[in-house]
Amino acid sequence: MPEVLPVPRVSVGMPVYNGERYLALALDSLLAQEYRDFELIISDNGSTDGTEAICRSYAAQDARIRYVRQPRNMGGAWNFSEVARLARGEYFRWACHDDLCAPSHLRRCVEVMEASPPSVVLVYTHTLRLDASGIAVGESREGLDTRGLPPHARFRRVAERLRYANMLYGLMRRDALLSTDLIGPYESSDYVLLAQLCLLGTFAEVPEFLFHRRIHPGMSRKANLTPTAVAQWFSPSNSSRVYVPHVRLFKEYTRSVLHAPLAIGERARTAIALWFWLRRGMRPLLKELALALPRGNRAYR
Repeated sequence: MPEVLPVPRVSVGMPVYNGERYLALALDSLLAQEYRDFELIISDNGSTDGTEAICRSYAAQDARIRYVRQPRNMGGAWNFSEVARLARGEYFRWACHDDLCAPSHLRRCVEVMEASPPSVVLVYTHTLRLDASGIAVGESREGLDTRGLPPHARFRRVAERLRYANMLYGLMRRDALLSTDLIGPYESSDYVLLAQLCLLGTFAEVPEFLFHRRIHPGMSRKANLTPTAVAQWFSPSNSSRVYVPHVRLFKEYTRSVLHAPLAIGERARTAIALWFWLRRGMRPLLKELALALPRGNRAYR
């Protein structure tokens, strides 16, 4: 009979595809966390490099690691969502194969989460930006602490200030996260996830630079340079004939407001705040409409 491991307080999910260059550094960073009560779920999207060997080696040495290998590349969106679905902990954190975090990252996020009311659904830290060699090249302060704000004000603040989605790598209440659509198979679906999450509860910011995000040519946002490549990174099944991501985004923001658990008056105020999401993507949205509508499903190039 297989051993039943105790349920950890925290689940860390790492989706990876061909990540051998930085993977060991990322795993060492996570396993060096001061907070120890976590599981690490690695979902390998059918890597063809040395990723599998690295993961199996680490899993053999640390019982907290659960390695799952997919038979083929299911797309980045599916893989990000899958590690969240496999999680068992009360709290969840995503981790990328090329990022790092300070040893106190999980501990500080858990401390703030456990000292907060259940209305806090996400705790994140400031971000230190690293270059390909790991040298610090910049800092990001998100300014998205929304404690004390009603849903429509939270929705507006996220629309106005969200830029790099670094808080996606903070600590979340798993039940709240699973109430969202997770990562959808379309560009910038992480923004939609954060919009949905902010309607479910508040975000808390830890004013310390504990998340270290690596910016390098091989990361998904830089390696995929064409609309078709971006669409197929999210899902290999995406068609290249029609590509209107900003139209899809505004549709999803609107749907998020309609389906959020809000009272009638608050829903109306939140619907008005949709303007701030529309405004941030107005120029590319108009371009997409101009290209797509006149001839019906005209390709976006």
